[in-house]
This record gives sequence, structure tokens and C-alpha cells, in this order.
Amino acid sequence: QVQLVESGGGLVQPGGSLRLSCAFSGSGFRMFGMGWYRQAPGKQRELVATITSSERTNYADSVKGRFTISRDNPKNTLYLQMNSLKPEDTAVYYCNADLGVSTGKRGYWGQGTQVTVSS
Repeated sequence: QVQLVESGGGLVQPGGSLRLSCAFSGSGFRMFGMGWYRQAPGKQRELVATITSSERTNYADSVKGRFTISRDNPKNTLYLQMNSLKPEDTAVYYCNADLGVSTGKRGYWGQGTQVTVSS
């Protein structure tokens, strides 16, 4: 029905930038709220940023001013632009899709992409 595939992760130095992508396969992308969540080893998954079907955005305080979430509906793609990266940003980043608004509690999930911030 719906498949999500994240890409764009990698190894970057502190202060560097990275752009993550989430490709949505299936129908109804415009009706879904989308979100980025991350999980570090031994930690629970946490919210990074969300964007609703009406394109309203929300950010975790820890990334506000550094990260930007956006969506390109004709391309069925979600993005996360990550600037001024810190070692604390190191985690596996997951894409989530849920009707209307992404809460991280249900919906569809991608396989994740690893982001490592280290010198």
C-alpha cells in the first residue's frame, strides 16, 4: 500500500550539513502528515520535525533554527535539511506517514538512514 524509503544519511563533521530524503510510494501522499523521528542506540525514538497535510510545521526545541522540514507533493518526497550539525544529532533517522498529522504513534515507517556527526 504505502512504502517509505529514507536516504541521504552519512558521516559529517560537527558544523556540517546534510539533507535527508524520504520517498513515498503509493497513493494519497498529499493527504498524509509526514514526520522525521530519530533514535540513538539505547534510546527511545524521538520527534525531530513534522509537517501536516496542510503544510504546517513543528520542530523539536533541540533542532529549531538548525533543521528545516519540507515536502514536494508532485514528487511524493519529504525532506529534512540539517545544518550546524552537532554530535548529539547522531542517530538513525526515520520517516513517518500518517493521515493528516504525524504523531509517531502509528502509520507507516521507513527503514531509517544513519546520520553520524563526528570529527
